[in-house]
Amino acid sequence: MPDPAKMEAAVHEYVAAFEVGSADRVTALFAADATVEDPIGTPIQHGREAIHAFYAGSMQTGAKLKLEGPVRVAGAYAAFPFSVHLHWEGSHRQIDVIDTFKFNEDNEVIEMRAFWGPANMHGFA
Repeated sequence: MPDPAKMEAAVHEYVAAFEVGSADRVTALFAADATVEDPIGTPIQHGREAIHAFYAGSMQTGAKLKLEGPVRVAGAYAAFPFSVHLHWEGSHRQIDVIDTFKFNEDNEVIEMRAFWGPANMHGFA
């Protein structure tokens, strides 16, 4: 079973990595064969190379994350509510998100799923 303290620390590192725009730091949280589905229903990114490219693209928007409540840890999962703040087409935008991370025994993220949709996007035309 993964270590709950390390799982929570990984969530905080994820947020901190966005603060400095480091796709490398985010990718380091993931296992080699991990998957990312952001948002749910979009094509799944498989493996560190695809995950790195995905996050590098996300960070080009200047996206910053803000936790909006405590990290919830249950078994091999961490779930956390947060908001994404970015500038798009000259104005401030916000997306309200809940992510889940599933961890392996080495405390690496093996699956990330992001729950958000159009109703969670504010300031978008």
